[in-house]
Amino acid sequence: MTANTPWLSVIGLGEDGIEALPAAARALVEGAEVLLGGARHLAMIPDNGAERLTWRTPLIDTMADIEAHRGKRFTALATGDPMHYGIGVTLARHFAPDEMLILPGAGALGLVSARMAWPVADVECLTLHGRPLETLRAYLAPGQRLVILSHDGSTPAAVAAELAASGYGSSEISVFEHMGGEKERRLDGRADDWPEQRIADLNSIAVDCRGGRRAKRYFGAPGLRDKIFENDGQLTKREVRALVSSALAPSPGALLWDVGAGAGSVAIEWMLGARGSQAIAIERDAERVARIARNALALGVPGLKPLHGEAPDATELLPPPDAIFIGGGLAVPGMVETCWARLKPGGRLVANAVSLESEALLSRWREELGGTVVRINISRAKGVGERTLWRPLTPVTQWAAVKD
Repeated sequence: MTANTPWLSVIGLGEDGIEALPAAARALVEGAEVLLGGARHLAMIPDNGAERLTWRTPLIDTMADIEAHRGKRFTALATGDPMHYGIGVTLARHFAPDEMLILPGAGALGLVSARMAWPVADVECLTLHGRPLETLRAYLAPGQRLVILSHDGSTPAAVAAELAASGYGSSEISVFEHMGGEKERRLDGRADDWPEQRIADLNSIAVDCRGGRRAKRYFGAPGLRDKIFENDGQLTKREVRALVSSALAPSPGALLWDVGAGAGSVAIEWMLGARGSQAIAIERDAERVARIARNALALGVPGLKPLHGEAPDATELLPPPDAIFIGGGLAVPGMVETCWARLKPGGRLVANAVSLESEALLSRWREELGGTVVRINISRAKGVGERTLWRPLTPVTQWAAVKD
C-alpha cells in the first residue's frame, strides 16, 4: 500500500447484516486481513480466515491494537453511522483522514426519523450512552422532538421518569428495538404512564415533548430565574446574567473560564446557550465548588467542570479559553494580566464590578486593552403593604473586550 492508500476501513453495519451492505463495503469486510468489532458484529460475518479483534476497555487499548496492524487490510465494524456518536469519531482522533475509508450505514437518527415521519432537520438528537441521564434536561422544551440513543434496556423507563418529573408527563414516547433487523419491535406510550417492561439493550427512543405551564425549560433562554440555582448569595442576578451571556457570545465548541464562579450560573448558561460548548468554573471555596457541580447536574449540563483553586494560579494548566468571565477576584494581583494572556486571539473577556475600587480597575483596563464599559442599573417591583415599589439591585459596572 502507498502512503496515501487507506488501510483502515470503517464500515457501518446494520441489523440486516453483511448481505445488506453495498458491494464495495462488503468487499472490504470479506477481503480484510484483520476484522475488529463487537461480538454482535463479528457474529454476523462468515469466517474468511481474517484475524478477529474485539473492542477493549479502556478504548485507548484498542487504538494500540489497530496501530500494531498498520499497513494490513484492516476493517473495523461499527453500528449504523460511525461518525454519529459512533466509533468513527474516536478513530478520527487517532488516525489521519487519508489513512481511513469510512462507509456509513443507516444511523439511528435517520431510521427513527423515518419511522416517525419526522424531518431530520427538525429533530434534536442526543446520546445517553455512557452519559448522565441529566443530560436530557438541557434538551427539554414544549414541542421539541427528540431522538435519544439509549445506553441499555433501562434507558427508556429512566427517560420517561425524567420527563414526568420535569413537567413533560404527557409526552409521547416511541421505543425502537433492533431497527432494520428481523427482531425489530416498536413500543409506544406516554411518559407518565410508561409501563415497566423488558426492553432490548439495542434501542433508540423518539420523544414528542409535551409540557404544561410548569414544564421546565433551560436551554436557549439566557437569564434563568435566580431561585433555580442553589446558592449562598454569591450569584450573578438574572438580568445581569443575561447581559453577561450576551457579551460573552457563546458558540458551539467554545470554552469558557468562569473565574470566581460562585454558584456557577454564568458557566451553566454559557453551556446551555450553545450546543457542544464547554466551561470550567473556577472557585476557591470548596462548598461552592460542590454546589456548582450540583447546579450543573440539576440544569442539564453535567459536562461542566468545577475547579477548586485560587485564580489566576489555578488556570496555569488549563487549556486556553475562547471566553473568560471574571465574576470575582478582579483585584487579585495578576488576575487580568493572566486571563488576557491566556485568552485565545479573537476571544472575549467580560468582567463585572460592584465597588468603586473595582470600577476604577475596570476603567484602567479599558484604557489599556480597549473594549466597552456599561453601567447596569436594575430595579425589581416589590410589594410593600398595599403598594408596589421599585427596589433597586446593586448597580453593576461591566467591562467587555475582544482580544485582537
